[in-house]
Amino acid sequence: MKRIVSTTLLATGALLAGLVLPTSTAGAVEPLPRVDLRVLVVTDGGPATQAIAAELQTAGTPYTEIDLNRADRPVIDAAYLADSVGGRARAKFQAVVLPNDNPFPANSSEMAALVAYEQAYDIPQVDAYTYARPEAGLQYPVYGGYSGSLDGVQAQVTTAGRNGPFGYLAGAVPFEDNSPTVGESYAYLSTPVAGADFTPYVEATIPGTTKKGSLVGEYQHDGRRELVVTFVYNRYQQQFRLLARGIVEWMTDGVHLGASRNYFAVHIDDVLAADDRWNSTLNCTPGDVDCTDPNAVPDPIRMTPADVDAAVTWQNTRGFTLDLAYNAAGSVDHREENNGADPLADRLVTQRNQFRWINHTYTHAFLGCEQDTSVVPWRCATLPNGSVKWVSRAAVSDEIALNRVWGQSAGLPLENGELVTGEHSGLRVLPQQPTDNPNLGLALGDNGITWLASDNSRDPGQRQVGSATTVPRYPMNIFYNAGRAAEQVDEYNWIYTSRAQGGSGICEDNPATTTCLPAPLDPATGYTNHIVPLERQIALGHVLANDPKPHFIHQSNLAEDRIAYPVLDGVLDSYQSLFATSTPVVNLRMKDIGGELKRRTAWQTAVSAGQITAYRIGGAVTVQGPTGLAVPATMPAGTLRAGTAFGEAYAGTRSGWTALTATPLTLTLSAPPAPVTTTGAPGPVPAPAPVARVPRGVSAPVAPGTDG
Repeated sequence: MKRIVSTTLLATGALLAGLVLPTSTAGAVEPLPRVDLRVLVVTDGGPATQAIAAELQTAGTPYTEIDLNRADRPVIDAAYLADSVGGRARAKFQAVVLPNDNPFPANSSEMAALVAYEQAYDIPQVDAYTYARPEAGLQYPVYGGYSGSLDGVQAQVTTAGRNGPFGYLAGAVPFEDNSPTVGESYAYLSTPVAGADFTPYVEATIPGTTKKGSLVGEYQHDGRRELVVTFVYNRYQQQFRLLARGIVEWMTDGVHLGASRNYFAVHIDDVLAADDRWNSTLNCTPGDVDCTDPNAVPDPIRMTPADVDAAVTWQNTRGFTLDLAYNAAGSVDHREENNGADPLADRLVTQRNQFRWINHTYTHAFLGCEQDTSVVPWRCATLPNGSVKWVSRAAVSDEIALNRVWGQSAGLPLENGELVTGEHSGLRVLPQQPTDNPNLGLALGDNGITWLASDNSRDPGQRQVGSATTVPRYPMNIFYNAGRAAEQVDEYNWIYTSRAQGGSGICEDNPATTTCLPAPLDPATGYTNHIVPLERQIALGHVLANDPKPHFIHQSNLAEDRIAYPVLDGVLDSYQSLFATSTPVVNLRMKDIGGELKRRTAWQTAVSAGQITAYRIGGAVTVQGPTGLAVPATMPAGTLRAGTAFGEAYAGTRSGWTALTATPLTLTLSAPPAPVTTTGAPGPVPAPAPVARVPRGVSAPVAPGTDG
């Protein structure tokens, strides 16, 4: 195996000649190289490189991907990696991601070109998933290490990791163990080889010993820096999601386009209204259009003033704000039926400033096609000519306007541009209604609606509907028709078990469904032991994925057994145990979530169209692009824009969005390097190579001619 490294190093000297700075005269100040803010991802199609590419894509960090499996891929050589612009040497990529420490055949000129490039410009290399071996700075696992599963193991960030790229974590890095029969995490645990300049960042105990083995570490050698990762992962696994931010921070020295946060927002639908209860005998929900049994008598679930107080107390304890999507007719009808009394509405209005509020329409009416409920499932009613009979523009508008007026009269702190329609109705619903109600967009414009909730499970992409842009929401599997844990378990069993086990058979008919049960859950323990952990894991996965989309449940889940709180607490408790205080959960309201999603789309469009130029020269970062476009960027602490601190502090860095103007955006890093003065004879000069680490995000050049 050493043969590969030695031949690569032999070729490096020749390749360095191709990575040159412009000709200069003796005594002239050598221009610092320009390093473009773009990552090169070389993939073999494996999940590790795909996971890193997905992280870059979601954050908005530009990257170029080369698939080694494609015959028409570009050749990686000196010209592909570097050139000159305006008389200044240019490194086209600020970091390189490889499937492993050397994915090329022996004597590969491409690996030699990468080595020379990394040496010349101090370009970090990430080995996305590699075998523990001396070429990567580690002992072979057979020498006191370990090769095998890490399912359920709790790894730990080292002191060096906490003081370095993984300082946003509290310390623990738990590996998932979702199935006792499926291996989910394979790893090589090993210790640094004797004499290697290797710094472990994430470790786990080597089974059968008290020694720690590296899972993520930095290997410095031959004038290069590698981040050596020795466990396999995919983009969805929690262990990768925890470490993804640090991997990007390490490879970019904390200087990159793109930004990420850990978001969590929870919408509570149907507030002031009542939700009909699941009937465990009929296996349907009386009051629902599809529950046609003659014995079906609705049994509504509605919050009480005590539930409001519990919600306020919970919010204050957690430092978290819920968004209440309300239906005012629920209170109006309740007062009519109770001699003008509605203690729930009175308490909510008293506590109105404790929550965020969203217009959920006046009566929660279905605002798509008019429903023909004479058949199960329902279908769209039609006119005599066979065309769909739509809910009218006036009816949709009244639902929006009446609810808004009630909220304004109650003094609710509303954002008038936000709307959640009942059941996300008006938008397309497959299979019955494959298109939006054409009157919906018109009514939205009539009422100044700019942000419209959609169901992420059926409409995940943000899109325009009239004057409004959709905000996809994640439905949590805490059912609207359950106020008690036993009801939730009973319905869950009905949906997710086979017909032979007394279930609906949906899973048999749809084998791709992932939440199917091998056997019914215990009514007494199923909620706590199965549903809560699963829903916690799913929601936490969204939080860790830089995904701002809100989750939604219903007011019934805050009533009676208050079954929502164990899931919400599970998400927040898990989060707090994993992250440092510098990395709080970001809890946005709907319009801000919509704005975040919308500007991400605009940014990705501009990047894909090649409209962005971004680079670093010494301690200065320059970004150019279309005027008015918002640019996401992440920079080290101390970075200035026009003399003031750039962005916002998050996860130990500064990050945020900045609108471009006709003048290029310039950011100044905290410690720019000094220029290098050339003293040799005129002629080609190798690009400067660093000799000592300096503050993150700044490359320190040394005398020309050194090659590490």
